Amino acid sequence: MSYLVLARKYRPRNFTEMVGQEHVVQALTNALTQQRLHHAYLFTGTRGVGKTTVSRILAKSLNCQGADGQGGITATPCGVCQACTDIDSGRFVDYTELDAASNRGVDEVQSLLEQAVYKPVQGRFKVFMIDEVHMLTNTAFNAMLKTLEEPPEYLKFVLATTDPQKVPVTVLSRCLQFNLRPMAPETVLDHLTQVLAAEQVPAEPQALRLLARAARGSMRDALSLTDQAIAFGSGQLQEAGVRQMLGSVDRSYVFRLIDALALGDGKTVVETSDALRLNGLSAASTLEEMSAVLQRMAVYQAVPQMAAAVDANDPEAQETARLASVLPADETQLLYSLCLHGRGELGLAPDEYAALTMVLLRLLAFKPAADSVEKKTLTRPDTAPKSPEPAAVTPESRGPLPPAGLSARPVQIANEYAVKSPVEPVPPAFVAPDSVAFQGRGNPVMEGAAAPSRPEVPPPSPLGALQQAASPQDLPAPSVRSSVALSTPVPASARYTPTEEGDVWHATVQQLIGAEAITALVRELALQSQLVARDGPHWLLRVERESLNQPSARERLRAALDAAGHAGQISVEVGTVLDSPARRNAAAAAERQRVAEEIVMNDPYVQSLVRDLGAKIVPGSIQPV
Repeated sequence: MSYLVLARKYRPRNFTEMVGQEHVVQALTNALTQQRLHHAYLFTGTRGVGKTTVSRILAKSLNCQGADGQGGITATPCGVCQACTDIDSGRFVDYTELDAASNRGVDEVQSLLEQAVYKPVQGRFKVFMIDEVHMLTNTAFNAMLKTLEEPPEYLKFVLATTDPQKVPVTVLSRCLQFNLRPMAPETVLDHLTQVLAAEQVPAEPQALRLLARAARGSMRDALSLTDQAIAFGSGQLQEAGVRQMLGSVDRSYVFRLIDALALGDGKTVVETSDALRLNGLSAASTLEEMSAVLQRMAVYQAVPQMAAAVDANDPEAQETARLASVLPADETQLLYSLCLHGRGELGLAPDEYAALTMVLLRLLAFKPAADSVEKKTLTRPDTAPKSPEPAAVTPESRGPLPPAGLSARPVQIANEYAVKSPVEPVPPAFVAPDSVAFQGRGNPVMEGAAAPSRPEVPPPSPLGALQQAASPQDLPAPSVRSSVALSTPVPASARYTPTEEGDVWHATVQQLIGAEAITALVRELALQSQLVARDGPHWLLRVERESLNQPSARERLRAALDAAGHAGQISVEVGTVLDSPARRNAAAAAERQRVAEEIVMNDPYVQSLVRDLGAKIVPGSIQPV
């Protein structure tokens, strides 16, 4: 007997053998059990998810006669009666499968419908199954509409398609629609494990994981790839052989690249890219694998409990969790976006490996310099998150109490990554040889040396230690901020020349935004524009960027202004903007920042920390309420 491929040999023959489509199985099982049967069913979904299989199982359920020949409609067909065996073998006279891809004309459909007037010969119901129904012509669809809407009581229609968008709504409205979902890699992996155990084929777990991912949600593709892998590996599945067969990139390269990018090691990035070239591995596959790893990293960063509960038998999951603790969340999102867009650039470059190298080096170009910012990580790189419980607060990890008027900003402590930010020169009296960063919830970040040696009396808190170092009478009066300058430079976007028209336009824009009358690009056009002149109902605006001057945005802004009773017509020109609502908002934010820094620097508690403990405030850690 000739060899039967795994996809056909292990095709489910009843609903209990179906995997990954529990929602469809439950609905059909309940309908068969309660005898609430529709006359037309439509199964949609990608290739290899079980549309034809469900159709055959449904036909067997409708026509099953039972092992003793006395059975009726059932959700569990026996599989041994004449009707069940004939449907499985494809020779049941009352079950007709029509391939609409090759029989798409009105003549073929009419020939099928002519059989509808005759009652079943062997079974209880006639079942017409039309596969890839979206391939039928419009005339063929129209020819079957009346019969599809009111078929004889002994006739059931089963339609299947991979593209339901091309099926006319007149057909969709006459059918009971079920969407078969792509299967998760974990579901495919479990099924492959059972199939290979039944076939007594030795397989490495990592090789099966590669096949499950390569199937992309299709169980038929997974079984077909497994057949190919068994032949490639001479009867056994090994990770190296499966990876070579699939042409997929070894994720060790991906982990090495992400690790190097996290450390800013451009040399390792280039060397790994050259290794991919020498081994002939696909650049597009590399970016695809990186995107998959980065997506899991982002999930672990957002939900640390999942990183703590990774499968100990999956080394890739453990490595992904480790990288999630090394690479900051913002850089993870940036690298993910670069990988997605970089795949579209591979075809534009003369050499795809050069394009791959440029995509990887792009993150290093956007990566902040290590000597100018404090690197923020979710956790220390040598320890993965254990549990969602917050860490115990100790005197070393708790920062000073926040001065009044400041907001809270939670940031984890990362001593090994804390570096001094470039600030204005600080007098030597305030600089300590060994600095450590304290960053509590809502506190400005203080850098300074340990307190001078004192008697071994454990203070209850940093506040108690400060009270031992300096009594309240010793605290200096509020002073100017000349000792430690933290003034944030005013950005160019916050500088504007106030005008009378600017006052009117700023108030109008704020009113529209508060009422949510403008959003997205229209709101950006209003914020970035300057009101130049008003001539009755006609207002003249000016923007600096031509990209904001879109006809649709202008019309929506005009409609919003007209509805608010301000202007019936607007014109937009491109030129230099001196006074815009965005600039005024930025100036107000800069002023609030300056006031907040003044409050911190003039606070007696902060000044005592600077004077007695040699601490200093890291710029950027102060935020106004």
